[in-house]
Formats: sequence, C-alpha cells, structure tokens
Amino acid sequence: MIKVENLTKRYAGITAINNLNFEVEKGEIVGFLGPNGAGKSTTMKILTSYLPATSGRATIAGFDVFEQSIEARRHLGYLPENTPLYTDMRVNEYLRYRANLKGVPGRKLKQAVGDVVELCNLRDVERKLIGALSKGFRQRVGLADALVHDPELLILDEPTIGLDPNQIRQVRELIKNLGGKRTVLISTHILPEVEIMCSRVIVIHKGKIRASDTAENLLKNQRTAGSMRIEAKVGTDNAAADLGRLPGVKDVSVEKDGDYSIFQLRLEANTDPSEEVMQLAFKRHWIVRELMRRRPTLEDVFVELTHSDS
Repeated sequence: MIKVENLTKRYAGITAINNLNFEVEKGEIVGFLGPNGAGKSTTMKILTSYLPATSGRATIAGFDVFEQSIEARRHLGYLPENTPLYTDMRVNEYLRYRANLKGVPGRKLKQAVGDVVELCNLRDVERKLIGALSKGFRQRVGLADALVHDPELLILDEPTIGLDPNQIRQVRELIKNLGGKRTVLISTHILPEVEIMCSRVIVIHKGKIRASDTAENLLKNQRTAGSMRIEAKVGTDNAAADLGRLPGVKDVSVEKDGDYSIFQLRLEANTDPSEEVMQLAFKRHWIVRELMRRRPTLEDVFVELTHSDS
C-alpha cells in the first residue's frame, strides 16, 4: 500500500529525512515512532502530497505521490496533528462539504456521511456547530473527514494528542477496528497505545530508520534492560552492595521507607536474578515484603534506539 524508496528532504542547511526506505502492506496498522524533530511529520506530509521531497520516490497504492498526486490521494485519508476544521459549520454539513470535495458521487453522499457519523460515534452531535464541540469530538470529526471517501489507507499524525484518557481509549478502539479492512500508518508518542494497536513499528531518529519490526521482536532482539524492585528489612547489612554483585545486575539504587529499604535494580538484557535475590535474602535473614520484576517495554526500546547522537 505504501512504498518509500531512498526518500530525502532537505531544507536550507538541514536534512529532515535521509534516504528512507520502508513499506507498509495492505491491512497493516503500523506505528511510526520517533522523537520530536526526527522526521515523522515531514515523511507524512510527503506521503500525503502536502510537501515535495528533495529526492527519492514514494507510492500510494501504486501511484507516485509526486507525479500522480491526485490518483494517490484518492486512496488515502489524512488526519494531521492539528485538525483543520471549519468551526462555524455543523458536523453533518461539514462532512457533506468534505465528501463533495473528495469526489463522493451525489447518489452516495448521504450514505457515506451517515456511515462515518455512525463509525465515529457522532450521531449525538451531528447537528451541532463544530466550534461548540469538545476536543475529543473534534478529533472524531477529523477522523470522519479522513474516512468519508472510504480510502484504503489512513495516515494519522498524533490522533490522540490533547485527549483525556477516556477519549484516547475511544479513538484507540476506533482505530483498532479499522485494521484489516484499511491500512493505517499512525504517528504517536503514547507508546503503550502502539503496543496495543499496531502490528508493526517503524522507529525513525535524526531522519533515518533505526528499526522496523513487530513490538514483540524489537523487545526480543534489542539489548534492552529490565528492572527489579525489592522492598525488605535488611538490618545493618550493606544490601545494595550485595545485590549489585549478583549476576545480571547492572546497578542498584536504594531509598528508605521506615524500617524497610527499597532497592531498584537495573538488569542486563534477558536476565532474571529473582531466584538469586531470594536465596540471598534467605541467607541474610532479610524480611522481604515485595519483589517485582519489570520486563522491558517498547518505551525502553524507543529510548535505546533514539538516545544516541549518531
């Protein structure tokens, strides 16, 4: 559905993206991740024909986004980070207007608008002025706009930005339900959402692709450390030093909570010293009230891939 080959964009003295190569297959929901300034929005603007590239090639459904821009855009819906809406229009008239602009035939227009109103849960506000809607409902109107011409591909730039937890959950469920029938490329900083929604992750940093794989494989293949939390009464023992000598423990920090000490252990990748910790506690007669191992998350992988200056 999306194919990007050697895509580069340069501004005066700045290379925003450098020789990008990636593909998104039909029916995938792909998370497009990176720090601020990594090149995510630039890439999305090029794919949606809002911005020309300096060099390279990108196609949507087989159509070149530069040479066949109109044909390519017929196959995609785009929700930018800041949703541009006409606030003095009512929801239903705005969606009819946008459907007309996107070439939805008159005989199908009413059905098309009705379908996205239902899909995006806008029935209760369809006659309200957009300017009177909450941020969450405005995001849904923007998503309905992106869907009204029934595109095969959705490109969503920070679709949950500024939403409260309930609104984020609603938008997340809506996006998940779009998978399979439609292809979705989504940029977001909410990494737990990516693990829930996306079948694959692309990480970009300083204009270059750093990784492209499933979240599961990224967690498995990266040298990403986990951590462990231990709360225990250790008496006068130098427990931090004892714990720090265990295999797989990179470093230990400690703080006090009354008679208990709280130890945070940073672990080597793919290690679990739980058994050794308990053997040590038993040997030293420590009273343990909590031992919890935190497995690496996508956030840990993201930090590892994007923390360097290279």
